Amino acid sequence: MELTILDKAQAWASNPYFDEQSRHEIQELINKGDEKELTERFYKDLEFGTGGMRSILGQGLNRINKYTIRKASQALANEVLRAGKEAGKTEFKIALSYDSRRMSFEFAQEAASVFAGNGIHAYIYKRLNPVALLSFSVRHHNACAGVMVTASHNPPEYNGFKVYWNDGAQVTPPNDKNIINNYYAINDFSTIQFLDFEAGLAKNLIHWVGEDVENAYYKAIHDKVILPELCQKEGSKLKIVYTPIHGTGLIPCTRALTDMGMTNIEVVEEQAKPDSNFPTVSSPNPENPSALKMAVDLMEKTNADIVMGSDPDTDRLGVALKHNGEIHYINGNQIGILMLHYVAKNLKETNRLPSNPYFVKTIVTTPLQDKIATSFGVETFNTLTGFKWICGLMNKLEKTNPEKNFIFATEESFGYLPNNYVRDKDGVHSVTLMAEMALYYKTKGLNLMEALDKIYEEYGFSHESLLNLVYEGKEGSEKISRIMESFRKMNDGQFAGLSVDYLEDYQVSNVVSFTKNESWKLDLPSSNVLGFNLVDGDKIYLRPSGTEPKIKFYIMIQENEGSLEQKKAKAQEKTDKILAFIKDMANKA
Repeated sequence: MELTILDKAQAWASNPYFDEQSRHEIQELINKGDEKELTERFYKDLEFGTGGMRSILGQGLNRINKYTIRKASQALANEVLRAGKEAGKTEFKIALSYDSRRMSFEFAQEAASVFAGNGIHAYIYKRLNPVALLSFSVRHHNACAGVMVTASHNPPEYNGFKVYWNDGAQVTPPNDKNIINNYYAINDFSTIQFLDFEAGLAKNLIHWVGEDVENAYYKAIHDKVILPELCQKEGSKLKIVYTPIHGTGLIPCTRALTDMGMTNIEVVEEQAKPDSNFPTVSSPNPENPSALKMAVDLMEKTNADIVMGSDPDTDRLGVALKHNGEIHYINGNQIGILMLHYVAKNLKETNRLPSNPYFVKTIVTTPLQDKIATSFGVETFNTLTGFKWICGLMNKLEKTNPEKNFIFATEESFGYLPNNYVRDKDGVHSVTLMAEMALYYKTKGLNLMEALDKIYEEYGFSHESLLNLVYEGKEGSEKISRIMESFRKMNDGQFAGLSVDYLEDYQVSNVVSFTKNESWKLDLPSSNVLGFNLVDGDKIYLRPSGTEPKIKFYIMIQENEGSLEQKKAKAQEKTDKILAFIKDMANKA
């Protein structure tokens, strides 16, 4: 074991700043000589990924605990004060929210206490709330920044600290880099400014956020319903099964649905209440069919039309329904296709499509959405992976091109934004949009799978597949780096025996064309992403996850020849070939 790691562990175990339980936990590991666990906890400081930090709960520098939360909060406070004073501000505010995870409320209180200790006003919800309500609160209070205590859909042993800036979007450069530098610069925890939570309330530096803010958010959703008369008149005819999967979604989602006229809602009782252990699922991620199993069982029992499920911080939405006697789980790309088509089509048909409309998606989201947008005269913008980049672009366009009007944003990982008053994935509004859309198609004798097939028939078939390869710990991190490098060195113009048109390397912002023997620069921020664009229009992207110990491969296949069934079969055959090649390359790295 490296001496420096043992030194760090011993320093933690003997530091009176940490409470007895914290010191004891580390001293026990030292006494046992548990080199592997100590290495995992102290070989690095927690890193900021796509908008914040996320890790396993526990004591140590590389774990989420009240001390690393305080450290992150001080780093954020320092940047808020620096940027605010530079802009001439004299009053500083930070909004907070939290999900149903272990220690989420306590961590939110710790963060608020650090902000108050720095003379910054902290606005914290009295009850747990989704990430959309945090973003809304930042904008409503004209705050300098925001914090959401969440690890989204990670397993129960995780929690996290998600940072937002004054526009209500996840923090982006240069502020995120400044916060990270601030974090690493704090070597002495005792230098962190801290005011006890109750003292902060008494000094009017910590404020409970009232129902007026929540009510304003729900009104904003209600005002965005595209076909309100249909929903009020026919809404009760759509049978909905909803599950918050033990997270924050129960009150917000059922209220938003009821407000718009969708009153026929069955909630999965066993998953309705917030529970940090997520006892009924292996992972509270609505991307996974297993997380929706209880909801699907209830759908079959009640003969409901649709299942919707959200993750702990209610920023992701999973959907399932029965079609031709089989259960179908609609993936994130397909939900995005359906939503975009519905929004653009119905806004246009009701003469409410604004002038210069635009839509935003990520580079790893299906290009079929670009085709759909173009067909309705909607401009498409592509960003790096993550809603921090989507909303960062929205904020930029708001300033540089105010004549452009936002209508929708999506990414393949089950995140959607149907409004411009929140600047992150909005699972609550997504639930209402999905319900409205399902009702619309039901009145036309179609379910969502049939509606999707009609879109495929009009625009061409697309098949998307996501492969996650998990490699945990320090060794895993090194393995992921080797895999990325092995693909980065592929320069023969082939991928799984298929011809590559051009290779995008976002780390160096460069594109190399194998068919034209030329190169050019990318107009997006640097990021560790590779994109193989095949001659036939198919795409394969790969990147390390910013929040989890895994590398992600995105395969996007397009088929335009033959019947719909033939297109589906050909796309699957090509996907299988590509997946086999990727796994072989990863094993050899």
